Amino acid sequence: MSTITPPPAIPSLDIGIGGMTCASCVTRVEKALKKVPGVKEASVNLATESARVSFEPSEQMEARLRRAVRDAGYEPRAADALEQEGDASPWTGFAPVAVGLLLSAPLVVPMLGDLLGLHWMLPAWAQFLLATPVQFILGARFYKAGWHALKALTGNMDLLVAIGTSAGWALSMWLWLSAEPGAMVHLYFEASAVVVTLVLLGKWLEARAKRQTTAAIRALHALRPEVAHLIGREGEVDVPVAEVLVADRLVVRPGERFPVDGTLLEGHTQVDESMLTGEPLPVPKDVGAKLTGGSINGEGRVVMQVGAVGSETVLAHIIRLVEDAQAAKAPIQRLVDQVSAVFVPVVLAVALVTLLGWWLTGHPFELALIRAVAVLVIACPCALGLATPAAIMAGTGVAARFGILIKDAQALELAHKVDTVAFDKTGTLTVGQPRLTALVVAEGVDEATVLQAAASLQSGSEHPLARAVVAAAQARQLSVEAPDNVRAVPGRGSEGEVGVKSYLIGSLRWMDELGVSLGVLATRAAELQAQGATVSAMLERTAQGLTLRALMAFGDEPKPGAKEALAALRARGIRTVMISGDNRGAAEAMARRLGLRPEAGEVLAEVLPGDKAAKVAELKAGGHVMAMVGDGVNDAPALAAADVGLAMGNGTDVAMHAAGITLMRGDPLLVAAALDVSDRTVAKIRQNLFWAFIYNVAGIPLAAFGFLNPVVAGAAMAMSSVSVMTNALLLRRWQPRGLNR
Repeated sequence: MSTITPPPAIPSLDIGIGGMTCASCVTRVEKALKKVPGVKEASVNLATESARVSFEPSEQMEARLRRAVRDAGYEPRAADALEQEGDASPWTGFAPVAVGLLLSAPLVVPMLGDLLGLHWMLPAWAQFLLATPVQFILGARFYKAGWHALKALTGNMDLLVAIGTSAGWALSMWLWLSAEPGAMVHLYFEASAVVVTLVLLGKWLEARAKRQTTAAIRALHALRPEVAHLIGREGEVDVPVAEVLVADRLVVRPGERFPVDGTLLEGHTQVDESMLTGEPLPVPKDVGAKLTGGSINGEGRVVMQVGAVGSETVLAHIIRLVEDAQAAKAPIQRLVDQVSAVFVPVVLAVALVTLLGWWLTGHPFELALIRAVAVLVIACPCALGLATPAAIMAGTGVAARFGILIKDAQALELAHKVDTVAFDKTGTLTVGQPRLTALVVAEGVDEATVLQAAASLQSGSEHPLARAVVAAAQARQLSVEAPDNVRAVPGRGSEGEVGVKSYLIGSLRWMDELGVSLGVLATRAAELQAQGATVSAMLERTAQGLTLRALMAFGDEPKPGAKEALAALRARGIRTVMISGDNRGAAEAMARRLGLRPEAGEVLAEVLPGDKAAKVAELKAGGHVMAMVGDGVNDAPALAAADVGLAMGNGTDVAMHAAGITLMRGDPLLVAAALDVSDRTVAKIRQNLFWAFIYNVAGIPLAAFGFLNPVVAGAAMAMSSVSVMTNALLLRRWQPRGLNR
């Protein structure tokens, strides 16, 4: 069997980016990063305010990337800055908004008085003194970012706001200074000041909502305790978790979190793993059980041996998966990127046409300018840039709370289209712990001798059937020897030597390929298969050739909830299929217990491990969107071949790396839940994009034709981003159907 060497991993780096305000900023930063020599790919996320860059190995690459961000007019910072901000007060950053509201209020109150027939207009000098600090001190961020955009020959939200409000302020100055002494002229200082204040208020509300979308990451980080109780030479001492080494022995007291992954050495306890797996009930743990860092120890004081630390722990892996998914860019985002690349120049052109159109048709220049300002202010692409990443962050975050880890945005976007789900049988739909239910020996063969030899040959294998043979021998207190020259034959069985004898154990298909007849035991094999058992044969290699010594029948049980999970998928209109390497009789018997219909083609039996990917390809034929659910090494190619791979978290690392979605506990009901959260998240993305596009498509003409003044336009622009974030945050209320927490 050839070994496939995976290609070397391309180095990647996450960089936090401060100062981005809209989809145009995202495009600009991406272009700046991609121009750095050696960069292969750069993806910028507005909601997480970060960039993920893949590059060829190179010296000082991080410094060059950070310099590129700064040269583009933005602030490079720590990648987890937004997460750290999440721990701040809810009112963090509100001070500039409060100052803007205080200075703008006296300018707005006289406008309200006019509606009641009261004339409280402030003198021009008072309006100037109130509006100018708002325009040039509080609004300095718009000038700075807009200037950087102009130097790069691009545009962004800040440029639109800076041009629009500056035009209103400059018009007011011109009208004031050119008026006759003592004349009362209508000025527009209040429009510029209120627009700046409203935009600042919108950005503050948006930042506050962003902090809520990163709650899932912060909650996972909070699971890691700072201190571990190390058993050292001088007894029990407290050390920072960062100093814990593999093979150390740690004490964990009742109610404490396990600091790292490991194995239970002493004691018995119940462990709450709900934050990691979504499993609501504590899990009993005895000596030898695996322990996961971040889970909560129950009532017993226990001693554990460290098995993994730092980035190698399960919790670190989970955090990385969630971070990857939240930083990723969904395929649907490409449309937004294409629109945002030309959006600001088009808006500037529309504003110029609006100005000339109103002026050249005989209207006063000041009216024409105010109409153009309204166009500039309302046409902000903030909501477009936030629509997709905000929904992805909220969706992946709430899914992680229930033990559903979504590896990338593409898997999240594709999962809602799935119309066919294929399940591996053993360990996915069944418990995966088969028992030896029958041992049928050939005439003249001692049963104990055969079982002892079979257990010895299988003692080094991790296959579920091999473990069942060893367990049966141990239950009868038979000694198990170390075998020699063992060779595994993928999809068929194994062979090797026990003592001076050579044996083969494998499937009945392998027996047929070897030309071995079951003789008088053939009838008994057929009976066992009809009862749903998986039947293997044991042969001895003798001078006369291969001689049948025994038949072994294995039985497994359906997983709790597996039948309900399949029914839930069918209720969604999804076709379900079971793929098994068992003989057809055993596979169909188990399928019927699970509620599957073999006569409808819902069972694929006698499928060799290497053929699973081909079966997935067949199921995809005809345009079907296919999901594969599995948990073993031999499922990895099939998981990768499917449109969406879902790996059971109780399976192997290989399977989880190949899958786009990992289910942190082996509950088949999570499959329907994963598809449902994908459906809800994509629905939110579509809603956000619809309203973001409609907002601009409707708002710009309304402003151009004079139906919106700059103040109303500023309020609408500010609230567009807030509404997108709020809509995305509604996903945090999602709960999977049929699962109890």
